[in-house]
Amino acid sequence: MDIHAYWDAVLKQDADAMRAFFHDTAYINWHCTNEHFTVEEFIRANCEYPGEWDGIVERVECTGSLTVTAVKVFTLNRELSFHVVSFIHTNDGKIDSIDEYWGDDGPAPQWRLDKRIGSAIR
Repeated sequence: MDIHAYWDAVLKQDADAMRAFFHDTAYINWHCTNEHFTVEEFIRANCEYPGEWDGIVERVECTGSLTVTAVKVFTLNRELSFHVVSFIHTNDGKIDSIDEYWGDDGPAPQWRLDKRIGSAIR
């Protein structure tokens, strides 16, 4: 499976292209919001999400049937930005399941800023 083509379809909110990457019985879990989706529910949630989106695949790690990605996802106007880590399980070249963890991008919390610990990654 071409993981970059998958993410391109997701970011473009292209339902037909996304659907081709999944087995019919696949499921997707968004752990941060405790949501479990069928493929069709996941595609609907992704494609009906408001706004126009883009992103950058920052990291891909593969081991056997598991692909782990870290992707920065943002609105075209850059008002919103998130990082998502996805654990993508495949079988016969198609996705069986995805476990995703989404986090809002933003500054460190004030209590850490007050302690003057850490520094910017880039």
